[in-house]
Amino acid sequence: MDTEKPLVLSIIGKSGAGKGTQVKLLRDEFGFKYVGSGDLLRKRKETHDFTGNKVASVIDVGGISPSSIVFKLCIDEFENIKNEGIGSGIVIDGAPRKPLEARMIEEAMDWYEWLDDYKVIVIDISDEEVLRRLLKRGELEGRSDDTEEGIRKRLEWYKEFVEPSIEFFEEKGKVIRINGEQSVEDVYKEIKQKLGL
Repeated sequence: MDTEKPLVLSIIGKSGAGKGTQVKLLRDEFGFKYVGSGDLLRKRKETHDFTGNKVASVIDVGGISPSSIVFKLCIDEFENIKNEGIGSGIVIDGAPRKPLEARMIEEAMDWYEWLDDYKVIVIDISDEEVLRRLLKRGELEGRSDDTEEGIRKRLEWYKEFVEPSIEFFEEKGKVIRINGEQSVEDVYKEIKQKLGL
């Protein structure tokens, strides 16, 4: 792959869309650097200062950390990558989650001179498919948040916050939509095809 033109990708989709699997496939094949808001928050809570303790109290009960805290961590990570060298690119997992974050990502991409290379990959699956996959996962893995009520709450949140974030980038021609209701291999094939990889 041409490292002169690195790719910076946000991978977005409803719970159960298989984002994590596709992120792993992209990282394994292309060596993309990884910026995952969940991982950054989990790492941050290990520092037992005010913010670390507060992050722990929020994420340990499945809460949503404020955009400003998430972005402070992401920006630090972008800065490290910019200084070390971007290599083949970056995959951003779990952001943007809100319209404010979409604007912040756009600013950050512009600041670090990656905006031209930035794309948002949306793995589309229906609400019915989300329910089917997550209820099954709840049964198999015993995950306490994979109840019908919990899943519907996450779908409402996605509709209210994530969809407007996607629209923000759609208007700028940055969004690539992928059919997530096919096999893992076919989803990956479609992502690579649409990115020209």
